[in-house]
Amino acid sequence: MCTRCELLDPSAVSPSSSSAWQPRRAFLLAAAGVALTGPALAQVSVGNASMARNLVPADRIEAAGVQQYGQLLAQARAKSALAGDGNAQLQRLRTIANRLIPFATPWNTRARDWKWEVNLIGSKQINAFCMPGGKIAFFTGILEQLKLSDDEVAMVMGHEMAHALREHARARLAKSAGTGAALSIGAQLLGLGQMGDLAARAGTQLITLKFSRSDETEADLVGLELAARAGYDPQASVSLWKKMATASKNQGGLSFLSTHPSGPDRIQKLEANLPKVEKLYREAKRS
Repeated sequence: MCTRCELLDPSAVSPSSSSAWQPRRAFLLAAAGVALTGPALAQVSVGNASMARNLVPADRIEAAGVQQYGQLLAQARAKSALAGDGNAQLQRLRTIANRLIPFATPWNTRARDWKWEVNLIGSKQINAFCMPGGKIAFFTGILEQLKLSDDEVAMVMGHEMAHALREHARARLAKSAGTGAALSIGAQLLGLGQMGDLAARAGTQLITLKFSRSDETEADLVGLELAARAGYDPQASVSLWKKMATASKNQGGLSFLSTHPSGPDRIQKLEANLPKVEKLYREAKRS
């Protein structure tokens, strides 16, 4: 199959029809830009993105994400675990992504040029992620074991997209370099030095990278708003994390929750923000 999905409608996913997607994609992005010109108009409050991310070149961390994503797909394909374009669950994921992506650019202008991809990997793991640069993957385990509704899938996808849009991986890698990062700023400005190398080596870390609590809160809230603007019920964010908590207890811990810890505080913060995005959801449903 063609592993690069330009996020066509499920009925038209094929390499040869990618050009047909471009006018529609441009129209949707333009429409989103008119309706929402920047995060300043966001309904949720998450503040400014971390300045630490500027210590790692964005293009290099995105390149690292593309590389690792490609390796993961190749491994899945070798095991006959990569879903083909005709797979119903993959089509479902791409349909949901089609609705979310037009609202991504206001959160990160680089997203306008990302080559978004969505793929499905056959695995019992309860997991999903979005690499820097818009590379999304779901494992069948999260869909089947949690029996996620479309609204709940949108909350997972929005959350993972938010990590990429807020450049959490880029910031975490910069912070993990410690004080040595400050010493290499001059070299970075010259296009040399340790931070560029750090980004280039990041490909082995991106899937399992653990984010801070503040990163997780940001991803929850930005993802909540992305999904609401796309017409997905915000209440699903609460039911999703309740399912996660139940599954974690029943299975003695989940790989997804090792990097996305659940708990009452998380649900309470989501519930507190539901009124902020409810109007966006209702307007999206009407349109």
